[in-house]
Amino acid sequence: MKKILNEVDQAVEQMVEGLVKTHRDLIYRVAGTRVIARNDKRPGKVGLVSGGGSGHEPAHAGYVGKGMLSAAVCGDVFTSPTPDQILEGIKAADQGNGVLLIVKNYTGDVMNFEMAAELAEAEDIRVASVLVNDDIAVEDSSFTTGRRGVAGTVFVHKIVGAAAEAGASLEELQALGEKVVASVKSIGAALSAGTVPEVGHRGFELLEDEIEVGVGIHGEPGSSREKVMTSHELANLLFARINAELILGADNNIVVLINGMGATPLMEQYIFANDVHKIIAAHGIPIVKTIVGDFMTSLDMNGLSLTILKLTDEKWLDMLDYPVVTSAWK
Repeated sequence: MKKILNEVDQAVEQMVEGLVKTHRDLIYRVAGTRVIARNDKRPGKVGLVSGGGSGHEPAHAGYVGKGMLSAAVCGDVFTSPTPDQILEGIKAADQGNGVLLIVKNYTGDVMNFEMAAELAEAEDIRVASVLVNDDIAVEDSSFTTGRRGVAGTVFVHKIVGAAAEAGASLEELQALGEKVVASVKSIGAALSAGTVPEVGHRGFELLEDEIEVGVGIHGEPGSSREKVMTSHELANLLFARINAELILGADNNIVVLINGMGATPLMEQYIFANDVHKIIAAHGIPIVKTIVGDFMTSLDMNGLSLTILKLTDEKWLDMLDYPVVTSAWK
């Protein structure tokens, strides 16, 4: 294993320190925790908290700042943060009108965020949650009951973040988040797995002529193992899977997110984006916005995911374009 590390058991701690030192104009670390919170506070605004295991950077701490999250909680690599850490994130985000938790659907995350919400409510902080389950690849996995939350989570952060900045209530934000979740679908593919530092080897092995379709962001098995294919063939396969769920037509405006999984060159991401555009254009479906880059990674996994958001509310496009001040979303 070749990594730019010091002690492997200090990787998350040192990453958090480096992140805060780099972006101290935007964020701070809550003392004694792995909670990253935004510097600017606005009394009366509903707070937004997300988080999960580390290894998915820039998610989620990269989305802390004006217009997006109030705080993010960093667990160990691919491991949910503990309820007491999440509680500290809720406290840091609370400005008097409650806190919305944006939670990816993994068993540990769901359980720990629920426990933290109960602890917060015992301290008279109103809490609501939105559960993100955009991954259509598999219904259940080693990490989940039901569908996994993956890169579509970033759309929830962005749209709900814009509404929170505009003064929406806790109840309004929860309802909005649930509508976005219902309108966003994702599926990924990997050429190679990521390497957890403390394990020292890739999470799974693929032959030179194999690709894992439907892989999870923790390296969970996908829905099938296929022969390596061209970018166009892969784009066609992934879009067909998503379209079977969203049932898109010429009257549906959509937003496309091409998400690199950590070790996929931008060259390849843009080649894939070009193919996605060609395929969707052939279906007569209007793409109103395309976003390309690493937004929800899996350490050094070589792969990418396709996320499509159906704009069931045209105001969502303005929310996606709403200016933010974070380290990862510009």
